[in-house]
Amino acid sequence: MRSLCLMTSLSLGLATTAAHADTPVLTVLTYDSFTSDWGPGPAVESAFEEVCACDLEFVGAGDGAALLARLQLEGPRTDADIILGLDTNLTAAAHATDLFAPHGVTADLDLPVTWADETFLPFDWGYFAFVGNAGEAAPTSLADLAQSDVKIVIQDPRSSTPGLGLLMWVKAAYGDDAAGIWADLSDNIVTVTPGWSEAYGLFLEGEADAVLSYTTSPAYHLIAEEDDSKTAWAFSEGHYMQVEVAGKLASTDVPDLADQFLAFMVSDAFQSIIPTTNWMYPAVTPAAGLPAGFETLITPETSILLSAQEAASTRDVALAEWRDALSQ
Repeated sequence: MRSLCLMTSLSLGLATTAAHADTPVLTVLTYDSFTSDWGPGPAVESAFEEVCACDLEFVGAGDGAALLARLQLEGPRTDADIILGLDTNLTAAAHATDLFAPHGVTADLDLPVTWADETFLPFDWGYFAFVGNAGEAAPTSLADLAQSDVKIVIQDPRSSTPGLGLLMWVKAAYGDDAAGIWADLSDNIVTVTPGWSEAYGLFLEGEADAVLSYTTSPAYHLIAEEDDSKTAWAFSEGHYMQVEVAGKLASTDVPDLADQFLAFMVSDAFQSIIPTTNWMYPAVTPAAGLPAGFETLITPETSILLSAQEAASTRDVALAEWRDALSQ
């Protein structure tokens, strides 16, 4: 009897292993905060696996800009099927790798800009801003911040999309005077972190007066914590926009599944998760609209966004100005 039970157990185990082996796996490379317990990853994984008959695996790789660096290193050997978390400051460089295939998705996007990129598909967007404590005197521009005694935490533009966004913001707003702005800002900077999560954590711990984040960040505190003590500072130059995107790797061995995920990404099931997990504006407004609390957020009077090509051609000069200022 024990032998029969053992044989039965072995048979069931083999059957389970075979069934698991037949389940297709979709690997999505993204930034760490997306995969965190409080990020969109867990809810997206659960919702997609209900309809895909697959195993969705998110792999974190630091912050947004680190995704491209990893892909450039791995090349066509990458195990990723989808890259999720690049933005328009990086898409020109991502195109240049020749590692991506067209997304093939038609969607009615709700973006402040016209979208015509056939390779990269947006999943959310927002505006960069410095977030500080409500009730305290706030600078009214980047130049005003640079002349103040306000202590800030920012992210490294070589590894972080917010950090790179700040470079583009300063350069687009001030042009040839950007180096001077950075020289004046250098003594405001407490530290430069690899990614957004580390920087925001330092701000919440009281290590700085403000942190480079998004106009939507106060919504988290208001909605999730019932805390209205955080505010985004409105700057007179305007605010630089970020559009976050995903793309399908040409090397994927599950192209149909990758296509299914990209189509799902702009569906209500995915987009309704974004506002209260990634704390950004969804690329397609959910049927239920935006959550209560989003109406309290500042709306920049001027939107700033360089094209993908302009951002690519600006990056090296802007990075050199930033590096020179911070090395003094």
